[in-house]
Amino acid sequence: MKQTLKTMKIVFLEPLGLTVEAIEKACDNLKKQGHEVVVYPDRKPELNIERAAGADVVLESNMPLRKDFFDACPNLKMLSIAFTGLDHIDMDECKRRGIVVMNAAGYSTEAVAEETICMMIGLYRHVIENDRITRSCKGPSIAPGREIAGKTVGIIGMGAIGQRTAALAQAFGCKVIAWNRTPKQVSGVTFVDKETLLKESDIVALHIALNNDTRNFLTSKDFALMKPSAVIVNAARGPVVNTADLAEALKNGVIAGAALDVYDGEPPLKEDNPILTAPNTMLLPHIGFATKEAFLLRLGIVVKNVEDFIS
Repeated sequence: MKQTLKTMKIVFLEPLGLTVEAIEKACDNLKKQGHEVVVYPDRKPELNIERAAGADVVLESNMPLRKDFFDACPNLKMLSIAFTGLDHIDMDECKRRGIVVMNAAGYSTEAVAEETICMMIGLYRHVIENDRITRSCKGPSIAPGREIAGKTVGIIGMGAIGQRTAALAQAFGCKVIAWNRTPKQVSGVTFVDKETLLKESDIVALHIALNNDTRNFLTSKDFALMKPSAVIVNAARGPVVNTADLAEALKNGVIAGAALDVYDGEPPLKEDNPILTAPNTMLLPHIGFATKEAFLLRLGIVVKNVEDFIS
C-alpha cells in the first residue's frame, strides 16, 4: 500500500548543534499531525545509511550524501538540508529519483559576515601569533599591527552574506568594491571587474558559491595581480581558491596573509596540506556558520521546509 502523507517518517541524522529536546519541541506540529520524528543525538556519517532506513524525509547539515545513500533509501522523498550550500549532495541523483531538496538559505548570513570581519582584524593584529607568544611567556609581541579602517575591501560574491559583510566593513570605515557575476545596486559599494578588484584591494573577501565556474577562481596568476601587502579572507568554499597556489604565494611574499575557514574537504586537514606550513595564516575549522543564534534560526527554517513540503 502506498504510504500516505499522514505517516511520514522524518529522520534527523544529527542534532544540528542543538539538543534533542530543542529539536523535538520544534517538531511538535509535525508529531501532532501523526508523523514519526526520529532525532539522533550525535553525528556519525558512517551510520547515515543505517539511520535513514525507511525514512521519507531526512534532515542533516553538511555530511556528503551520494549515490550509495540514495540506493539504500528507496522511500526518500525529501531532503531538508541545514546548510546554505548543496555541493555535498549528489543533486543529479536527487533529480533522477524525484527527491525534493531544500536548503536553509539565509540562516548564517550574520554569523559568516561577522566572522569575515573577525578574520580581517585577526590577520591585521596578529591575534593568533600574539596569543601564542603570550602563553609561551617568552619574547615580545608581534607589533605593529594594522587597522582595517581606511582600507579597500574587495568582496567577491555579493549575495546576502557579501552584502552584509559590505555593510559591516563600511561601519569600520572601509572603502568597499565588489565583483559579482551580475552587477547589483548596493549602497556604498562600487562594482568593478575581477582584475581591478584584485589590484586595488587591501583585503579580498570571498563569498561566492562553489560550482564549475568558480572552482579555482583564484590561482597564482590572480595572486600576482594583488598588492604585496594584501590579504585574502575565505569564508565561502575552500575550492574556490587553489590551495597549493595560495600557499606558494604566501611563502614567496606575493601576498601578505590569508585567513581561511573553509578547505577542500572538511577539517581535520591532512597533514600534508601545504597551507599548514604557509606563513601569516589564520586557519579556522569551518565555524563561520556556528553560532547559537544561527543554529536556532536554521532549525526553524529546516522544520518549516518539511512542513511546507508535507502540506
